[in-house]
Amino acid sequence: MAGAAEVTQTEGTNSAQDALKEAISASALGVLREVFGYPHFRGLQQDVVEHVSGGGDALVLMPTGGGKSLCYQVPAIVRQNAGLGTTVVVSPLIALMHDQVGALREAGVSADFLNSTLDSAQTQAVEAALRRGEVTLLYVAPERLLTPRLLALLDFLHERGELALFAIDEAHCVSQWGHDFRPEYRGLAELIGRYSGVPRVALTATADALTREDIVERLGLEQARRFVASFDRPNIHYTIVEKNDPTRQLLRFITQEHAGESGIVYAQSRRRVDELAETLRAHGLPALAYHAGMDASQRQKHQDRFLREEGLVMVATIAFGMGIDKPDVRFVAHIDAPKNIEGYYQETGRAGRDGAPAHAWMAYGLQDVVQQRRMIDDSPAQDAFKQVLRDKLDALLALAETMGCRRVRLLQYFGETPPGGPAWRCGHCDNCTDPPVPWDASEAARKLISCMLRVHQASGLAFGAGHLIDILRGQAGPKVLQHGHERLSTFGIGADLSEVQWRSVLRQLVAIDAVQVSPGEFRTLEPGPAARAVLRGETSVVLRAAQAAPAGHQPGARGGRSARGRPGTRAPQAGKPEDLALDAEAQVRLAALKHWRAEVARAHQLPAFVIFHDSTLRALAAQAPQHLEGLSSISGIGQRKLDAYGPDLLAVMAGRAPEGSA
Repeated sequence: MAGAAEVTQTEGTNSAQDALKEAISASALGVLREVFGYPHFRGLQQDVVEHVSGGGDALVLMPTGGGKSLCYQVPAIVRQNAGLGTTVVVSPLIALMHDQVGALREAGVSADFLNSTLDSAQTQAVEAALRRGEVTLLYVAPERLLTPRLLALLDFLHERGELALFAIDEAHCVSQWGHDFRPEYRGLAELIGRYSGVPRVALTATADALTREDIVERLGLEQARRFVASFDRPNIHYTIVEKNDPTRQLLRFITQEHAGESGIVYAQSRRRVDELAETLRAHGLPALAYHAGMDASQRQKHQDRFLREEGLVMVATIAFGMGIDKPDVRFVAHIDAPKNIEGYYQETGRAGRDGAPAHAWMAYGLQDVVQQRRMIDDSPAQDAFKQVLRDKLDALLALAETMGCRRVRLLQYFGETPPGGPAWRCGHCDNCTDPPVPWDASEAARKLISCMLRVHQASGLAFGAGHLIDILRGQAGPKVLQHGHERLSTFGIGADLSEVQWRSVLRQLVAIDAVQVSPGEFRTLEPGPAARAVLRGETSVVLRAAQAAPAGHQPGARGGRSARGRPGTRAPQAGKPEDLALDAEAQVRLAALKHWRAEVARAHQLPAFVIFHDSTLRALAAQAPQHLEGLSSISGIGQRKLDAYGPDLLAVMAGRAPEGSA
């Protein structure tokens, strides 16, 4: 009888849990439709939302553009509606806070932020609203969250049972292995014991296995459920080219493939950013600079312009992140290589957030490899830490040098099996659309290492790449003659290769530790640990053919330049564009809708996409609904926006002036 009673009790418990789950699911879907105007969740969103809304902890890995924000915004509203109080969102980027709060308010959600842009009176007003239970989502930076003043306020809410959820965005910042480590994120561990019982969800677009485990440990999420979406961004076309006058290459890429489109260019240094922005402007491209050395107000002005205007190019430092949530960035270009694949993936992920075709382009060369290795070797970090950084850099170099599908490399790095296995061809990267020609450079590698040894034996000194290549190619310049290196047996043995080819060989040898950067100011090169294996023929060096093919060394090499180097060749359009085919009348409606949206955005001091995304305007232009009921069926128009803008939208599409306009 006891067993039967236990079964009955268990069944009753399961029934109650099922009923609760169904209620949460229905509530979450209702919020999605009524507030945000979307008919259904995408991918893992529904599972995440239901789990977090029900009070579960979670670690969420979802690519940029995958809808991470809804994974905590919808639960925040569901839990507020259930009387559970305020959700606190930890975000490191002030500009992103402003845009997300603005978008939530447009959708009718009570949202606020606390950061350094508020004066004392504004801060007090937000704090008073929190005490009254009037704030559904509060955005704060990690350093602000951990101040005694805000912690006391959160203690007050917690004691009253009005602290619903902690959402930790950009959670990779907590990890020393993450590409954007921020020490202040480590303090978030205080939330674990101080607010026991309050669920936590950590979210990021970029984290390899090592970073994920660090996030879990640092934020006490050992028992949290993990949600890992695919890292694939099929609408992004990946292109990586060898540096050969990179400024000219960048200009050609933008002017011939993305003229008039919004894009981001990343460079390593502030000086380089300023120079590139000036060069782009000199060639008729509207470009703005963005880096930490600028006056804060000027930097903010540039970011606001980039968010609100179309067709601008933002040139920014790799090391200084931007809070960019702009959906119509059509390209991201790296003129210098980042430190690791996480940084590369995070930054390229800012392209094509709207799902339409976009382009990730990078130029990299020997100097990138040398500089990144030197930065690691010269850092004061412990050897174990340095080795992890070297491994991450090697993975990036492998991505750049690979002759296989680049998307396969990216997915494998994040622990994801490509759809077609390791030999899969995605069709949306340069290696798939224009497969490179392999070149066995083992003999050239042996010549280069031999030359390096002969130079050191003759002079007792190490030299840089340019000097070694001059000797190999038989170029008797002043420096070569000064040291008598024209008399070396290796002088001229590599005359059949161009400088571009030799730099390609040298870059690969640095990548495999057959050549290493020596300590000191002049970045000279010397044989590395793997040099002996190369000299003995135990390690082969197979490279992708460079743009200028070495005569007689590349069987099957094609004449002319590859599609990656041909002027005017646009990357194949990837993914499934959300753009709808519009006839002439629909195009007129779309133009009118965009003009109206721009005016509303200007009046509200918000980016245009916060009012309505382009995809929503295109759907309106294509379908041209005549009544409010028809507007409600368009994705992206929730009840609040229907009430606020419905009559104006109908008027604009009918060719009439909206109510209240001049």
